Amino acid sequence: MKKLVYVEDDKDIGQWVKEHLQGQGFDVTWLTGGEELAEYAEQCDLLILDVMLPGLDGFTLGQRLKKKYPGLPVLMLSARGTIEDKLAGLQFADDYMTKPFHPDELVARIEVLLRRSGKFGQTVLELQHLLVYPEENRIVDTRTGEEVQLTGKQHHIFQYFLQCANRILTKEQIYEAVWREPYLEGDKTLMVHIRYLREKLERDPGQPEIIETVRGVGYRLRTRP
Repeated sequence: MKKLVYVEDDKDIGQWVKEHLQGQGFDVTWLTGGEELAEYAEQCDLLILDVMLPGLDGFTLGQRLKKKYPGLPVLMLSARGTIEDKLAGLQFADDYMTKPFHPDELVARIEVLLRRSGKFGQTVLELQHLLVYPEENRIVDTRTGEEVQLTGKQHHIFQYFLQCANRILTKEQIYEAVWREPYLEGDKTLMVHIRYLREKLERDPGQPEIIETVRGVGYRLRTRP
């Protein structure tokens, strides 16, 4: 799982971006300022920096870290969209996105930067008869050699299970992480999506071995015996 450090002082935007990136399978450390950045930067695969921050601004932080870690991909994310700001950011950063933005575009740009840097590795997770490539968002059925095609919501649910592999998750946790709204007791939406997801992933959807039902609690994605 690729490690991202995201520096954003706006708590609403920061939480929204962090949850979306985690839903796409990234390990995200969200900081609201640059004070702790140095201790995380060395271990991360990519840095996302807002420009307007308390204390040192994103340009200054980015320039310092690029000098210390020249191979670290840096993506600037800012409401400052003038050509002068973009040119200033691209003097050291690898990409520059302006707010507002679509989260799927952000994910696509992150993946491009990781591939360019050689950090987008071929991590493969074996789940029964499935080969899962988390960084590529691909699942291959080894029985047929074909890629398993998931819908958008199925993909988000599966990514959340991967992120929390081997942990028991309540229906409320899963629903609120994927749909980003409160779960209403008795709502069958999640159950229906998991049933269809099992039909695509399990050898026998009636006796699931990958996405287990934990009676009275919720579900668990099992990656080990």
